[in-house]
Amino acid sequence: MKHTYSVTGMTCNGCRAGVESKLSAVEGVKAVSVNLEKGEAEIEMENHIPLEVFEKALPEKYAISEKTKMPVEEMAIKEKTEWQQLFPLFLILGYIAIAAVLLNRNPWNADGFMLDFMGIFFIVFSFFKMLDLKGFPDSFRMYDPLAKKVSVYAVIYPFVETALGLMFLLRFEIGMALVATIIILGITTIGVTKVLLDKKSIQCACLGTALKLPMTKATFIENSIMIVMAILMLYALYSR
Repeated sequence: MKHTYSVTGMTCNGCRAGVESKLSAVEGVKAVSVNLEKGEAEIEMENHIPLEVFEKALPEKYAISEKTKMPVEEMAIKEKTEWQQLFPLFLILGYIAIAAVLLNRNPWNADGFMLDFMGIFFIVFSFFKMLDLKGFPDSFRMYDPLAKKVSVYAVIYPFVETALGLMFLLRFEIGMALVATIIILGITTIGVTKVLLDKKSIQCACLGTALKLPMTKATFIENSIMIVMAILMLYALYSR
């Protein structure tokens, strides 16, 4: 069953992510989706959970109250399909792939294509994360295993991506950059896989908090492509 609640006291994406995290931790909650602009939280639960439980789960600065249900017809109009939600991600990946092809087309260089793709990928994705450096860490900690245990890791992650992007584009210490990519994205993919298996509905922080993208299989595929590229390049680098 799903219920929509009004939540007051949220002022930024960091607040939104914090509220989403606290409500998701309540026993019996299957998925939580918080809308900062509307001041709403849609909660999917196994059985009805009293409002008092959610009130206790949230810090005092937030107030949660029941909201009247929106008519089914209106909800259908406002809901977006998965493709519509993920279109910005596919569009960005398409531009990155085209740029990498153009940089290596004459003559064609497959290794150069993969290095440039990974480099541009990290630069572009870190840019979106830096648009909201305050809100990103809270969103990232919701699914990345290392960020959950080492809070500072979530804070420096956008800068780590920028550094890796520059290393690939400048062809500097490529071996080290490839190993770091496999480890970092491997850890994140473990967290993404767990979220997907638990069927939780949370926001993906891959493009920061500026673009509200849901955590879907596309996130898993996106990370997997980068990991496979890194493994292939690492093999090619040390098999010569």
